[in-house]
Parts: sequence; C-alpha cells; structure tokens
Amino acid sequence: MAWAEPWKVVLGCVAFTIWWILAVFPAVPWLPIGRTAGSLLGAVLMVVCQIVSPDEAFKAIDLPILALLFGTMVLSVYLERANLFKYLGNVLAWKSRGGKDLLCRVCILSGLCSAFFTNDTTCVVLTDFVLKMCKKQKLPMLPFLMALASSANIGSAATAIGNPQNLVIAVQSGISFGKFMRGILPAVVVGIAANIVLLLLFYWKSLSAPQPDVEEGNGPGADHSLGEDKSVKELSSVAPLETLSENRPEPSARASFEAAGAEVRGPHVLGHASPNAGRELHERRHGLQAPSLAESPEPPPAALEIATGMTGVTAREAVSLRNPKSLLSRRVRTRLWTSSVYLVTVGFLAALLAGLNLSWCAVTAAVVLMILDFSDAGPSLEKVSYSLLIFFSGMFIAVEGFNNTGAPGALWDAVEPHSRIENVKGLTILALVVILLSNVASNVPTVLLLGARVAASAASANPANVTKAWLILAWVSTVAGNLTLLGSAANLIVSEQARTADNAFNFSFLKHLPFGLPSTLIVVAVGLPLVRGG
Repeated sequence: MAWAEPWKVVLGCVAFTIWWILAVFPAVPWLPIGRTAGSLLGAVLMVVCQIVSPDEAFKAIDLPILALLFGTMVLSVYLERANLFKYLGNVLAWKSRGGKDLLCRVCILSGLCSAFFTNDTTCVVLTDFVLKMCKKQKLPMLPFLMALASSANIGSAATAIGNPQNLVIAVQSGISFGKFMRGILPAVVVGIAANIVLLLLFYWKSLSAPQPDVEEGNGPGADHSLGEDKSVKELSSVAPLETLSENRPEPSARASFEAAGAEVRGPHVLGHASPNAGRELHERRHGLQAPSLAESPEPPPAALEIATGMTGVTAREAVSLRNPKSLLSRRVRTRLWTSSVYLVTVGFLAALLAGLNLSWCAVTAAVVLMILDFSDAGPSLEKVSYSLLIFFSGMFIAVEGFNNTGAPGALWDAVEPHSRIENVKGLTILALVVILLSNVASNVPTVLLLGARVAASAASANPANVTKAWLILAWVSTVAGNLTLLGSAANLIVSEQARTADNAFNFSFLKHLPFGLPSTLIVVAVGLPLVRGG
C-alpha cells in the first residue's frame, strides 16, 4: 500500500500513538481517562483529522467479533452462577501432594479453562483460588501466579474463542472452529507441557524449600476447600449460593419466627382473644393437641415481617420455607437449572464444532440461558464488560486509520521478503516480528495490522499455506503475551487481583520478566513446527 499524503501520515501516526499510549498505560498522569475512553479518543481523532471518513469508521467496526465477544461473556456469567468455576477451583487442592503437584494442576486447569472461557475470564475467577490455596498451604505465591497467567495465555490459543485475537483471526479468515482447534491443538499441548517443565526448573528451589507445619486437616491428602465452611460447601454442591441465600431465612430469623409462632398460637393474637384460648393452650402444653396452621388465625403481615425478617411473606410461605419437601423441590429446580446451563454450553461447543456461524452461536446460547433463567436478565447482563466492547470498537477505527496512512504497509513490504513461512529462517523472522509488535502494540492490533498481509504473503507462494499462516499468527501472537507483564490483559488481571487481595502480593513487571522472556521464546519455538494448516 502506498503512503498517504504527508499531513495524513503525520496526523494518523500521532493519533495512533495517543491511542496506543492510553491503551497500554491506562493510568497516564497527563490524561488519566482510562483505557476505554483512550480508545474512543483515538477513534475520534482519526475521524476529526480526516484520516478515515465517518462511513469508513463505522464500517471498520467488526460487528461479528463484538457479537462473539458479547455472547461468550454472557455464557461465562451464567457458568459462574452455576458454580462451575467454584468446582474447578476446588479441584486445585483436592488430595494434593505438595507444591509441585499443585503447580502442575494450576497449569493444566488454567490452560483447559482458557481454551473455552477465554484467558481473561479464567484469570479473573481462578486468581483468588490460587491466592487462598497458597496462603492455606503456606506456599510461595509467585510460581503459582506465573503458572496461572502463562498457562492461561498458552491454553487460550487452542480455540477460536480462547482470546480476542483468535476471535479476530477466526472471523477474518473464515476458519471453522474445528479446523482451528485441530490445527493448533498439538502446539498448545506441547506448549503447556514445556511451560510446566520450565516452571518447575525455574522455581524448583522455592517449591522444594521446607514449609512450616500446617494446621491439622491441611496436609497432603486432606480435603482442601480453601477455607470454605462445610455447610456452605454442601449447599454449593446443590445450588448456587446466591439462590439459596436469597430464599432461605437466616437461622436467627427462623428462631424468631418459631418464637413468634408460639405467641401467635397462644391465647391471644395481637390482642384479640380466642374463645377457647385457655383450653387450647392447656391441651397444647400437655401434648394433647398439635398446633396446626390451618386451625390458627393468619397473623397480620407486619407481625411476620418482624418475626422472620422477610417482607411480603405469609404464614404459609414462611412455614413452607422450613418444610423439608419445599426445600427439596427448591434443590431439584436448582439442579435442573444448573444442568440446563451446562447442557446449553455443551450444545454451544457442539454447534461450533459443526461449523456453524461463531457469532450467532454465541448470541443464541446467551439468549437461551436468559430464557431458561426465567427471571430479569438485567443483573446478569450488568456483569458483561461493555467497556471491553467499546474499547474494541475504538481500536478497530484507530487501526483502520493507521492502515490508511500507509505506514504498516510500508513496514511490512520491507520485512515480508524475509518472513516467508516456507523456510525456517523466514518463519523465525516472522515469529520475532510478531512477538515484538505484540508487546509494543498489543496482540489484537498486531493481528489486525498483519493478518491479511501474512495470509496474502503465504498465498503468493502456496495457496495451501494460507490457513497455516493464520494459525501461526494466532499461536505466536498469543504466546507472545507471556513475554512481559504488559503483553497480555490476563497478566494484568492476575497482577491487579493479587495486589488488591486480602493477602496482597506484588506481582510486578520485574518479577514477571525473568521467567516470561525465556519461557515465551522456548514455548513459541517448540510449538511452531506443530502448527498445521489442515
């Protein structure tokens, strides 16, 4: 692509630089507006400076990618409500055999979850479990946080829905979900294994150091529930905790109700005497007559609200909450709902493997879950990261404007003759370029900038290599996120959650780099020969 007019090149590069600074460093002192607003600013600058027209800007926004992102985020919200991630987290510490065993489990579980629920979601829900596990078993936190972040990034390369750059590649290339997974899965499996070996070698000393005596029940082979109360754990195996906690009175409220019920069935009901009050009370005290709700007058709602701590409840409803059959039916309904969430998820994955449209499969699964929930979907939809969708919209426009300047095309023209995937030298140069750009400009913009160009370069030499070129780009740009702490949003999520947790830990740039740099280069190298085009 030829260079644009000089003024467009200058303004376009300045606008893209502003976008990049605010996207990579959201806490910029001179403009602390955040990553999402920074993305919108970059998009607006591209339009205001006439680098792209308003119509071109709207066309640059890739709606299928946004729809796929939205659908997978909604799916993750309902899976979290169904306690899937809680069960997965408890697997980490079940009958563990020490630090090295736990490290391997973190790597495998993190890689597996990120392949189907995205690396960002995996890090959001598992970081807290890892921190609690390390605290409970008195293990060093750094190896496990590094294992979680690095394995989540590697595992997310396995599928088209594992991370945002894979979503972009799948939509732009038209590669089916099954073909994508078959082509890159061998590299992911070997990459996870290589990452585990590197982690064990790098942190062997700290994992082998003698640990202080742990409390009874916390040793290897014990039932580790991360400090979870047994009653809570039993309930969580039946129903989501929020469902039960919202519909069952607290123990103190039940006691109050029983006390109030004794008074209600006594000789007076809020000052109104019963004709046979003395005889009824005598019979009940001596076990001659069982109290019956049908025989007792219905107390006013205000009295029950005070007695139970619940509003808008009748005496029959309050007593039914203490009825084992009612509780059993509630558990059955919750089991059915949870099972339906899992079945919809399996159906969604089956539809993707069948080659159906990625975006509409995700949106359809999200809508089906909203219907099956049979309640206002607002609270669940509020958990969707709309700021991420806005960030992507701004990024599409900013990248389109940068492409219009001609700078990316000129840079690729200089590198392309030396970056052919047909030989080892060209593949190595291409991988290094993608790793560098992924850590400088972030992996999603890198894919947007280079994707079509890499595919066209492969097609010019051999049309059969086009799919392989896309998958190589997916593999390298994803694993490149492990190079530095800023290379992946998943890394930043782990770092921020560790910093703000109760048992805070500073997972910093300098702590990440000594392992991230060699690990990235080795994992990329061992996985590249295994990426296939068919």
